[in-house]
Amino acid sequence: MAVSREPILKRCKSLGISPMVMGIAKETKRDPNANKRRKVSEYGLQLKEKQKLKFIYGVLEKQFRHYFEISQKMEGQAGENLITCLESRLDSVVYRMGLSMTRREARQLVVHGHFNVNGSRVDIPSYRIKVGDVISLRDKSKKSEKFKQIIEATAGRTAPTWLDVNKDEQSAKVVRLPVKEDLDYEIEEHLIVELYSK
Repeated sequence: MAVSREPILKRCKSLGISPMVMGIAKETKRDPNANKRRKVSEYGLQLKEKQKLKFIYGVLEKQFRHYFEISQKMEGQAGENLITCLESRLDSVVYRMGLSMTRREARQLVVHGHFNVNGSRVDIPSYRIKVGDVISLRDKSKKSEKFKQIIEATAGRTAPTWLDVNKDEQSAKVVRLPVKEDLDYEIEEHLIVELYSK
């Protein structure tokens, strides 16, 4: 599988994202206005928005295109549906629950089989959750020192309103599907739709 080895802070700066969105409590010391003089074309703006979403969720082009095709078939606007598809991935839900420091870590923890969905072990990060699903940390994993450290470190993080999180049980129920208003970053999803509509 392809892995992005580019430094996260450098990528965040080039895409104009706060490192906090990636779960990293650091700020880059580089000049934020370094490349402001360059005029960006319409295509450049569209491409940047697409790269931003791909980077945040750790999705490669083929899978991202697949999500876009799914979002077009869903009811409503394709751009908002795309955000719902990406945000309702299991690794993203685990991150939102506060059971991982970053989405990359969430992906790894899911692959290692630490989570149950509706009582069954699921180890596929791209598994899409539905309304009413209950995501929980496995009993064996609750005793792990790693998770104790993560829970301690993410104690101040607030869970989104679409998840009913039970901190004591380390579980969450999906109350509704996530929408654009639930995001903690700015995205102009209509530019992605325009890019793929060419």
